Amino acid sequence: MMTRKAMINICCVATTPSKYPPPPPLTLTPRQSLESAAIYGVIESAADIIERWNTETNTFAKVTCMFYENKPEAMMFIERVKDLQKTMDVLVSEDPNSERLLRSHKLMQIAMKRLQKEFYQILSMNRAYLDPESVSTRSSLTSARSSYSDFPDYVEDLDTIIELEEVSTNVMTDLKSIAECMIGSGYAKECLSIYKSIRKSIIDEGIYRLEVEKTSTGKVKKMSWEVMELKIRSWLKAVKVSLETLFKGEKILCDHVFESSDAIRESCFTDISRDGALLLFGFPEIIATKTSKKHSPPEKVFRLLDMYTAIAGNWQAIESIFSFDSISVVRSLALKSLISLSESIRSLLVEFESGIQKDSSKVVVPGGGVHPLTISVMDHLSLLADYSNVLVDILAGSPPPDRSLLPESYFNVSESDDSPSSELTIRFAWIILVLLCKIDRKSIHYKDFSIQYLFLTNNLQHVVSRARSSNLKNLLGEDWITRHFAKMRQFAGSYKRLAWGPVVATLPENRTVEMTPEEVKERFEKFSESFENAYSKHSVCVVADPNIRDEIKVSISRKLVPIYREFYNTRGSVILGEGDGARNLNSVVRFTPEDIENYLSDLFREKGSSGNSSASSPSSCRSRQSMS
Repeated sequence: MMTRKAMINICCVATTPSKYPPPPPLTLTPRQSLESAAIYGVIESAADIIERWNTETNTFAKVTCMFYENKPEAMMFIERVKDLQKTMDVLVSEDPNSERLLRSHKLMQIAMKRLQKEFYQILSMNRAYLDPESVSTRSSLTSARSSYSDFPDYVEDLDTIIELEEVSTNVMTDLKSIAECMIGSGYAKECLSIYKSIRKSIIDEGIYRLEVEKTSTGKVKKMSWEVMELKIRSWLKAVKVSLETLFKGEKILCDHVFESSDAIRESCFTDISRDGALLLFGFPEIIATKTSKKHSPPEKVFRLLDMYTAIAGNWQAIESIFSFDSISVVRSLALKSLISLSESIRSLLVEFESGIQKDSSKVVVPGGGVHPLTISVMDHLSLLADYSNVLVDILAGSPPPDRSLLPESYFNVSESDDSPSSELTIRFAWIILVLLCKIDRKSIHYKDFSIQYLFLTNNLQHVVSRARSSNLKNLLGEDWITRHFAKMRQFAGSYKRLAWGPVVATLPENRTVEMTPEEVKERFEKFSESFENAYSKHSVCVVADPNIRDEIKVSISRKLVPIYREFYNTRGSVILGEGDGARNLNSVVRFTPEDIENYLSDLFREKGSSGNSSASSPSSCRSRQSMS
């Protein structure tokens, strides 16, 4: 097809005298004429709508958003621009210097300026509808509408939500149409510049609102644990919101708007989210470095475990959202934080065990109650057991305790079982064994052997009770609990034998043997003295668990009262048979069987409980019982 410029040149040559014969006249084929007319029609059609929305020449166009004012015309605008671009591609291939191409280029510049304005207006005016949370939950809202369709009270609210969702969908569709048009016309750079500047500000603002801020190692070192813990709790909430809505929603929007180009989608999302994501996932590593220092309070490990769980539990989402190679630095930083957290957690666990072994407290708990060390260690282990799933991963590869150091049949784990869960069980069982050995050594602070056993009874009962009522039960197993409960009963039996056996021994074993009145008096006096001494010593003792407390009292009563009642009923008459027998009986026999029963039932009773006995546990023991 002959260009206009070529035709003009030919005409000029034809009117100039020449020694050569003139060329044959130029003619256009019907097909060329149709193509030329079609091109002219496309350009004029595009020019009509583009000039109508020219911000330079039309005041109305300058202050109006085309997509809001006239949506059908806006879509026609997009189509005319696309047609114009196709025509320009044809004209370039024929003659890069043609006037029609020059005019088309000017029209395209006007159109792109208009679309840039529309793109910016739609992005900035619809921030609420393009909120990452709204974008990320569009599909779930649609499902919710059908799920609650049978509940009229919910339908009205859901209809409002769905209406907002439809607005969001329409806005995203408009942005996609403009982006595809601008990118297809060679204006990708201008389109991305607008999109990145607006959407990055939204991500940065979201991170700021979630209270994630840049923190240096120097600042953290000067930070108190109370302040640090508050920041960790804020970070935990921020991770949840960021991965479920902020970054997820932004990636969905970016993928939708720039669906036509993988490279542009990657570049756009990377530039928008990288700074905020690096700020978010860099925080745990700084905290882990600070907490790995020695002499950190053991309870700090739980916040580190929370952070580890937050990253590890969302790892699939992290890999999905930050899947592009250009943003792999975010995945690397998240992994680096996981490694730093796991190292700090292992360090704190070692420090925790060492703290038990090195405990040199000389505290003697009044009445043989539960030692503070037992309470704190079991509280700590019970909470740690809730993190058993992540602890398996964290402790994998670090050497477990030597099984040969554990007592035979300490718990039900096969020697050949080297699974991570088995090794975790060994670690927990080992720490409890370290605790029990320490408690055993502390029992020697009691001079009375019987109270030593009561002390061991109380502490082992607390260990078993905490294990049974927490996830330690799943880790240690029912067999472990049964064995230690049986051991606790053995300690209780030793206490009863050493504390109350001597009282029983004051009564004759052979109840049929003949006794003189003097021998009977002596037996009654020995029993009374022995009982008074035992009661005076053990009335201030503590049995923390109510079931074990009742069991011990009932056991002592069943052993002592029947023997004493029989002796009282059969031998008391000997004293009554003497002169002034009633007065002799009252002076020699200080306790009736009913008195013995009442005193025994009042054993281990806490101060303020019902009953007339003055015996009670010291207040310090009562407070520890309430903690257990």
